[in-house]
Amino acid sequence: MAKALFHKSQRVFVKPVGTWAVIEHVVPQWVKDVNEPLRITYDCGLGRPFHAHELVSEQALHNQNRLSDDDEDMMLEHWTVERRLIKWRPSQFGSSLADPSTYPVVATDEGGKGGWRVGGAEYDRDPQRVEHQARMIVHTPDLMRIARRLAEFASGNPGKLPEELKSVAQRCGLILGDVYRLDEEITIAAE
Repeated sequence: MAKALFHKSQRVFVKPVGTWAVIEHVVPQWVKDVNEPLRITYDCGLGRPFHAHELVSEQALHNQNRLSDDDEDMMLEHWTVERRLIKWRPSQFGSSLADPSTYPVVATDEGGKGGWRVGGAEYDRDPQRVEHQARMIVHTPDLMRIARRLAEFASGNPGKLPEELKSVAQRCGLILGDVYRLDEEITIAAE
């Protein structure tokens, strides 16, 4: 049986959406002749109900002083490319792709429902480009981890970084600052 982990009017971070929201309604799902709800979802006013594993409370974030390398940032999840059936055109329509009856969808949440997708006309206009974009998007979290590690190493060890990598590390710091909207960007200390 389920127990509510969050309450109405509590401010939470919604991981699939990547934003803060306030829980508007706690929605229990009851089964006849059972004293406790079978499952509980939370309505945050973002278009669909969310499960507890998709939400993080402010208190939980406060208790985390620094994330470990394994945990990483909550926004750096493992995204996957899934294939969905094309419904807008017949499968005999010519295409140079391995499976012309599907198109890519980048799943960015744990249920595989939310994420990035393109419209049918855009996919038909340039399928190779859309396939390339899907592969780029799905590897973005890994590239962000690499950029963060490089920028942190450069910031902590300015004398050990080869001269050729200093501009790369500075660019990584600028990108990270823009992505996370940091007040202070990660900078490379000069020798």
